[in-house]
Amino acid sequence: MATIVESVALKGRKVLYVKGAPEIVFGLCKETSVSKEDVDKQLTEFQNRGMRTLGFAYQILNDGDKAVDGNRIVADRLCFIGVAAIADPVREDVPAAVKECVDAGISVKIVTGDTSGTAKEIARQIGLWDDAKDTERNIITGPEFAALSDAELEERILDLKIISRARPMDKKRLVETLQKKKQVVAVTGDGTNDAPALRAAHVGLSMGDGTSVAKEASDITIIDNSFSSIGKAVMWGRSLYQNIQRFLLFQLTVNVTACMLVLCGAFMGTESPLTVTQMLWINLIMDTFAAMALASLPPSESVMKDKPRDRNAFILNKPMLREVIGVGCFFFLMLLGMLYIFQHAEVRQLTDLLIVQLGAKGHISTYELTLLFTVFVMTHFFYLFNARAFETGRSALHFKGCNGLLTIVAIILIGQIAMVELPGLQQFFNVEGLKLTDWIIIIIGSSFVLWVREAWHLLAKK
Repeated sequence: MATIVESVALKGRKVLYVKGAPEIVFGLCKETSVSKEDVDKQLTEFQNRGMRTLGFAYQILNDGDKAVDGNRIVADRLCFIGVAAIADPVREDVPAAVKECVDAGISVKIVTGDTSGTAKEIARQIGLWDDAKDTERNIITGPEFAALSDAELEERILDLKIISRARPMDKKRLVETLQKKKQVVAVTGDGTNDAPALRAAHVGLSMGDGTSVAKEASDITIIDNSFSSIGKAVMWGRSLYQNIQRFLLFQLTVNVTACMLVLCGAFMGTESPLTVTQMLWINLIMDTFAAMALASLPPSESVMKDKPRDRNAFILNKPMLREVIGVGCFFFLMLLGMLYIFQHAEVRQLTDLLIVQLGAKGHISTYELTLLFTVFVMTHFFYLFNARAFETGRSALHFKGCNGLLTIVAIILIGQIAMVELPGLQQFFNVEGLKLTDWIIIIIGSSFVLWVREAWHLLAKK
């Protein structure tokens, strides 16, 4: 950077002041009171302490002297002033935040205009550079980076941890090359020179105290200027994705059971086992209430131990499909068995199933349909807890921070009891009030959906 000013001490004279990378500024100077070896020694000392350095020079301009030509400094009598070192200590939370990202499978790269020595020392302080493992293959300067061909860069890009003396277009090229390697790239920066990379990245993260150009080019602005906020954003994103998967798991399981039950009921020649209003209540549970319950779950720090998923992977993974088919078919066969028994035997309460005698009854009473409907809802009521804990490694009974979920399940339970027992709702939903014994049997029996999962969870932990 060069600036021409009117001298106060030298009346009528202009002075050119230059600042920039010390080694570059020193190379432009014709006059200096120190040797290059002394300057390099001092720079190395500063850089080993993780300090940022600037070199300064000046030239008194005579009439007719040309100092700057376009973007190039052409002054030929520059005098080297010296080097200034600026301490820019690493924030206390950065090493832990970087480790969190690395443990989550996120590759962190430092791209800076500072020297290699400064950049490497900063990387050591934040736990990104290990002298015992990392080599010259993991660090490169901006000029060396620019000299690499596209093929050479693609071959080395994943190993790079530090790019020093980087220029704005070096950052942009880094982003574009990583994208060619099918990497999801996030860039954080605060300066105007970061704008091309912020714009090119999948996610651009500018700092709250950054320039307006950087903020305009980015997708997200980090108000607190903390690297740890990036880890929090990743945690929220992964948790939200898992919540969507859990919702789909629950919804598809309910759909498989309901659709197959209604279809087979029609083939059996009986009236629909579930009325239109009952299906409406089931869909309300399945869509609205389940979505609200699972969306209200707090983010889980455990997701930061997972590796990044394949961006092309289908949202319904194999464990989910097995769960949907397995659990859905189990619920369907259980309810189909009840439907068959109700069609061929007189059942006045669930205890009658212990001594049932099948015959040619041919119709199903309202009380029996109420039993079937209630068993359907309660089994899926308890399965909601299982869906919420799917692939979390936690117990389905872990409710810390889940006040929203508990509120929703309370609404479902109270709503089911109310529609079965309140006279005004019985007619609307075509149901009859159930005996207390049947309620106890249904709740205890349906809860085995939860207890079996918990037993499996405990065995898996051992």
